[in-house]
Amino acid sequence: MTITTLGEPRFDSPLRQTVRDDLRVPATLVRDPAAPAAPDDGFELAGPRAKLFFDPATVRAGIVTCGGLCPGINNVIRSLFLELHHAYGVPEILGFRDGYRGLDPARGRPPLRLTAEHVDKIHTEGGTMLGTSRGPVDTALAVDHLIALGVNMLFTIGGDGTQRGGRDLVQEARRRGHPLAVVGIPKTVDNDVAFVTRTFGYLTAVEQAAHMLTCAHTEAHSVRNGVSIVKLMGRDAGFITVGATLASQDVNFCLIPEVPFRLDGPGGLLAALKKRVLDRNHALIAVAEGAGQELLAGGAGTDASGNAKLKDIGPFLRERIEAYFKAEKIESTIRYIDPSYLVRSVPADAEDAILCDQFARHAAHAAMAGKTGLVIGQLHDEFVHVPIELLATQRKRVDPESPIWRSVLSATGQPARFV
Repeated sequence: MTITTLGEPRFDSPLRQTVRDDLRVPATLVRDPAAPAAPDDGFELAGPRAKLFFDPATVRAGIVTCGGLCPGINNVIRSLFLELHHAYGVPEILGFRDGYRGLDPARGRPPLRLTAEHVDKIHTEGGTMLGTSRGPVDTALAVDHLIALGVNMLFTIGGDGTQRGGRDLVQEARRRGHPLAVVGIPKTVDNDVAFVTRTFGYLTAVEQAAHMLTCAHTEAHSVRNGVSIVKLMGRDAGFITVGATLASQDVNFCLIPEVPFRLDGPGGLLAALKKRVLDRNHALIAVAEGAGQELLAGGAGTDASGNAKLKDIGPFLRERIEAYFKAEKIESTIRYIDPSYLVRSVPADAEDAILCDQFARHAAHAAMAGKTGLVIGQLHDEFVHVPIELLATQRKRVDPESPIWRSVLSATGQPARFV
């Protein structure tokens, strides 16, 4: 739980309200009273410190956005700029373009010197004004570039691969003796980051996904024996599919990566779908992109970030359902809808915009205090400092025994398992 600090803070903060380094937030609020509490059993509370490691007048900060899009990235960029510029008086903030590629001068475009005019309206737009990409960067070249530019704090907005890259930058900068504060802001629309109650952009994506489910339900309900299949984002975790299912209340079958399922046999999905269609004349299936991978043969390799490429469960389901209904001599109309990328490309809603703002400001506070190798987390309505090493070892998943999944089962009427 220990957070690395670049050195002894020596400069007075310009902020009046500050927090102490010894304040801790427990990892869980529910504890077995018989189990002894470890002395470091808690995360360092995020927030502005009374003493700063960096003299704000000498800071040159950098911001980089990596990986897939997510509602709210521009909000984070804007709030980072405003906190550094207005609250601390940082004179220069650079935006590295096109992800980690922008840290390599041979591959990327020159960084953009951000101004108030640059960030004025970006929070009203989806995507990222800096551009993004997947894949690693040569750490030595990146640190060379940061040193040459005089950058002494870098904010990495991205998922677990981005934050692992941030950890490598910390280690290389330390080896060079360059005081570089690297602070991560966790970005994933899938909401699967450990020690973060809710990642920014998740609720916006759920709202968009729920709207798609409403439209798909109308399609299925308007024809005889209509079946709509909607594939939603969620590589390894089904939080978007679960959230959209509960928000819409129209889904009959919710399929997520955490709960394997069978298609065939009397207890399989196809038999349950047949019963539903014969009883109610329509059905709506919400499936996460990472669900049912065990049903599809063959590997698909890895992407530029090192993630396993998923096989496409959506068309596979559509083909199997069409073939099954034809074999059963049941007239049906099958609609397949894939809005995956649409749910992540929109501007953040009000609740996510507020969350983005707070993540960004706490990241600025941590960097100014000289803290490095950490990601801003959120637990129990408090923002915390999470060591990157700890974040890299765990990912959040939907628990099939949790109340949220039991709510899905009640809302859909589907069995706990298709076996």
